[in-house]
Amino acid sequence: MRYPTRWNSPSEPGKINAVTEPLVLRNDAHGVATLTLNRPEKLNALTPEVFMELRAHVEAIASDDTVGCVVLTGAGRSFCAGNDLGGIASGVRAPSPHYQAETIDALEALPQPTIAKIKGHCFTGGLELALGCDLLMVAESAQLGDTHGQWGLVASWGMTVRLPERVGTAKAKELMFTARRIRGAEAAVIGLANQAVPDDELDDAVEAMAAQIVGNSWDTSRFDKAILVDQRTMTRSEGLAYERSAPYGRPRDMAERLANQSSKKP
Repeated sequence: MRYPTRWNSPSEPGKINAVTEPLVLRNDAHGVATLTLNRPEKLNALTPEVFMELRAHVEAIASDDTVGCVVLTGAGRSFCAGNDLGGIASGVRAPSPHYQAETIDALEALPQPTIAKIKGHCFTGGLELALGCDLLMVAESAQLGDTHGQWGLVASWGMTVRLPERVGTAKAKELMFTARRIRGAEAAVIGLANQAVPDDELDDAVEAMAAQIVGNSWDTSRFDKAILVDQRTMTRSEGLAYERSAPYGRPRDMAERLANQSSKKP
């Protein structure tokens, strides 16, 4: 694929075009696409430019049938320290009023299962970004928190919806009102993270989880994810009936997988 790049505008006198290091890296291996926020010197703080590059990758992956799972992580010692407050103060603007929120929506809407691999810091906008993923896997020493209140900011990228979905309304209120940081181990206990593992085991744990996902039927995962989204506005009885209707048909590899299983010796 063609990766997004940044350069100085040729319309500016005296400026020389120079491609810089991508702000979001993509690496594909064994059916897993890994997207890495690439501002380690800034703890991967988010800027409009970061979101533009992330959006380009997400849109490309959405229609990429060679990808069965997506991992989102950060370069260096942190996942993401949040929105770049310096960028806010400088007046830098995204291409449209809700561009960042819509990019997280696009991440959440990817047909493939997604995993946020979190180490170091994961605050505010960074947490909102992570919550756009299906699964959160964290290092035990990672720090997660909603610090909007500390800076006099109000969530606009999905925190008030996605955080309560993970931890319940009462716990979400506590985390939002206090701006308290929690460690990865506590994040797993309250249901914010799916797993918390020792720091030096995070890479292997995420790799193993992704391998399990891509080892199963990719269609099944996609159908399950789509059905769960569809059922959000249904009653329980409607959801049960909808599931029984097989709205997405049968996985393309079902017959092959069943045949392979039946041929195995007990």
